[in-house]
Amino acid sequence: MNLNELTIKAARSLLDEGEITSLEITEACLKQIEILDKEIHACLTVCADEARREAKMADKRLQEGERGDLLGIPYLCKDILMTKGIKTTAASKILENYIAPYDATVVRKLKEAGAILLGKTNLDEFAHGASTENSAYGPTKNPFDITRVAGGSSGGSAAGVASNMCLFALASDTGGSIRQPASFCGVFGLKPSYGKVSRFGLLSMTSSTDVVGVIAKTAYDTAIVLKTIAGKDELDATTAPEKMTNVENKFSEKIKIKSLAGLKIGLPKEYFLESLNPEVKEKVMVIAEKLKAAGAEIKSVSLPYTKYGIPVYYIITPSELSSNLARFDGIGWGLKKEEAINLQEFYKRSRGAGFGPEAKRRIMLGTYALSAGYYDAYYKKAQTVRTLIIEDFNKAFKQVDLLLTPTAPHGAFKIGEKSNDPLAMYLEDIFVTGASLSGLPAISIPAGKVKVEGGGEMPLGAQIIAPRFQEDLMLQIADFLN
Repeated sequence: MNLNELTIKAARSLLDEGEITSLEITEACLKQIEILDKEIHACLTVCADEARREAKMADKRLQEGERGDLLGIPYLCKDILMTKGIKTTAASKILENYIAPYDATVVRKLKEAGAILLGKTNLDEFAHGASTENSAYGPTKNPFDITRVAGGSSGGSAAGVASNMCLFALASDTGGSIRQPASFCGVFGLKPSYGKVSRFGLLSMTSSTDVVGVIAKTAYDTAIVLKTIAGKDELDATTAPEKMTNVENKFSEKIKIKSLAGLKIGLPKEYFLESLNPEVKEKVMVIAEKLKAAGAEIKSVSLPYTKYGIPVYYIITPSELSSNLARFDGIGWGLKKEEAINLQEFYKRSRGAGFGPEAKRRIMLGTYALSAGYYDAYYKKAQTVRTLIIEDFNKAFKQVDLLLTPTAPHGAFKIGEKSNDPLAMYLEDIFVTGASLSGLPAISIPAGKVKVEGGGEMPLGAQIIAPRFQEDLMLQIADFLN
């Protein structure tokens, strides 16, 4: 038995029965990282010594009779979340040597639960991208075909889970950054509702859509991690009241629903246009038929403002990130190597050397959209249309309980195939931005494999979207389909 291949549930049972130790699972994961990561490049930092020390502490807690959902379970963490005493780079040169002075709330919660941090994963710089090619430290490769991307921006986390370097991973999703790489790597990727999980300690990209979420091997495992990290946080005023974090009530044991009678599943027609790859549509419809066979009613619904999701997202996102990235000036954070004759010149040199091309592109776009004379025409208009997109979903959820869509329009593409075409890369988010702009929970679940350009087959995901704070129902259905 390869311990690194275990699910959280299987590992939990073996740990509690004393058949294996946390240190043994941790060593198995570290060995897998050592073997594969030179090629896949899922990790930016590996905390081997710290992980072994934490695993020994977890084993001691277990020996003393303590039990917990994640006690002794090894995981990886996207390198955009603060980890005390460990480098947090956001895959950017401007934070190349930055050591976080505190833990993000989600990392602290996992530490208290006894989970074992193995290391920090690669990403598109400051989460700006859909392929993890924008990392200042090189791209992450897809474990199913190393000539192809792992998706982004959380490509390192998705590839780490898919290649069994860990039992689960933390990631962030602003406009699809968990769901799209989960689709490309054939794993489960959960974006919780906005406000479900604390963002304290997350290096902000787009404050109004950033969400910390989970990538895991099963829906059940996803729910277990969400149970631990969700909840009200006094350090994040956007978090929801504790009473909304009730997902654990649905997952005391792995649920297998015998009948879905009374459940209504919506298929948004705007997500199934004639231009959609027929094989992608077929994979999603197979899932719809499985739900129908179990008693669910499948209905066609309309989200007419879907077509504006990408332009709205790519006005709001650059605008907010241009403000958020202003703090990285080479003084309080990041590079301090540049010398200049005045402060303005110092900023130019530090930020010029520290930020990569995509970060600079988005800073310029956002600064322009927020500038005098253009704020009303761009940012304000985008926020107005965003409200209409939210209303689309509200109307749909008066007709159905959940929505089922593709996660991505295709399987993973070749590394370098779209790197010189920013617009083509932005269109990768076509099916995932709506839920982000609306603050809704969504999960990508494996839906089989599809043929890809260049030959071969690659994983593909289907997306389930739920009303806000209805993660429990969404995860139940994902588990039913598991």
